[in-house]
Amino acid sequence: MKFVIAPDSFKGSLTAKEAAEDIRTGLARVYPDATYELVPMADGGEGTVQSLVDATDGELITETVTGPLGKPVQAAYGMLGDGETAAIEMSAASGIGFVTDETKNPLVTTTYGTGELIIKALDRGAKKIILGIGGSATNDGGAGMAQAIGVSLKDAADQELGFGGGQLGDLLTIDVSGVDPRIKDTEILIASDVTNPLVGETGASAVFGPQKGATPEMVKTLDDNLNHYAAVIKATMGKDLADYPGAGAAGGLGAGLLAFTNATMDRGIEIVIAYTKLKERAQNADYVITGEGGIDFQTQYGKTPYGVALATKSVAPNAPVIVMAGNIGEGVDVLYKKEAIDAIFATPDGAKPLDKAIADTDHDISELAENIARLIKASH
Repeated sequence: MKFVIAPDSFKGSLTAKEAAEDIRTGLARVYPDATYELVPMADGGEGTVQSLVDATDGELITETVTGPLGKPVQAAYGMLGDGETAAIEMSAASGIGFVTDETKNPLVTTTYGTGELIIKALDRGAKKIILGIGGSATNDGGAGMAQAIGVSLKDAADQELGFGGGQLGDLLTIDVSGVDPRIKDTEILIASDVTNPLVGETGASAVFGPQKGATPEMVKTLDDNLNHYAAVIKATMGKDLADYPGAGAAGGLGAGLLAFTNATMDRGIEIVIAYTKLKERAQNADYVITGEGGIDFQTQYGKTPYGVALATKSVAPNAPVIVMAGNIGEGVDVLYKKEAIDAIFATPDGAKPLDKAIADTDHDISELAENIARLIKASH
């Protein structure tokens, strides 16, 4: 009997690796001699670095970089087991967690620290970088990131622009002659499910700006500034990014990466599936167990359980895919209709307050896994 165990993290409770180990513990009470493939997963959002490090026997490295408000922060990134691939979450350096309701202000917040993490990863020998760009506090079009890797952005007075999306309206010239020469030889994979363009009604400022503290007046300013920024990029770099799908991700960091690095964009779950070699490890699987903190109709749009189901069904079509979730939300029946996920179980062993459910996650996951194993055994 071969079980492939490929969960995401259970947010606030367990990392993906811890969840996978708990699932194995429960299954092994019934099937002690089974083969277990543990593949910690993520979908490009929070926890992606940890999952990739765990899945490849890599390491976490903590550095001091510039936070979104311009002050030093501690940010971790991962070097994967191959020694040549780095995994970075922009939120580790430039995320919304570094600002409060009182301090969040997309006119001034910067992605400079994310650019610093890129350089630090190159200093550690990275040849490829997987960059998750969710959870940003910024709306600067990736200008701060660009400056950190050596791009010069100057105004009419020949002065370097300051931090924040509020400065971009003053941009006159872009000079890439000072960019770290390693950048052009580095493959950057942007992990993002966001398809919003840089500007306009569905752009970075209009859709995501209010979450970052932008008033309606600020949204207009930021959108106008990003439109100007895109025009200067087009004139200087020959890249038309204003309406490019995904350029608006992370306050326009997508655009900055596409403009100034050799970056390509893909769904986060697809990148993680490739780097964890999930399909190869799922060959000849009898059962696949995945999961995360919550599941609902949105799971079909690039979330881990659905991505795992599609990937494993492609190589082990007869292996049932079982999902474990801390909370089962609305519309999960659509997942059954897509014929990729075969069963969904809630992990809490009864009604309990959220804090109690979080505290009990370890126990509840292993107990549920044991019960699933007993059901499997009874059916054979």
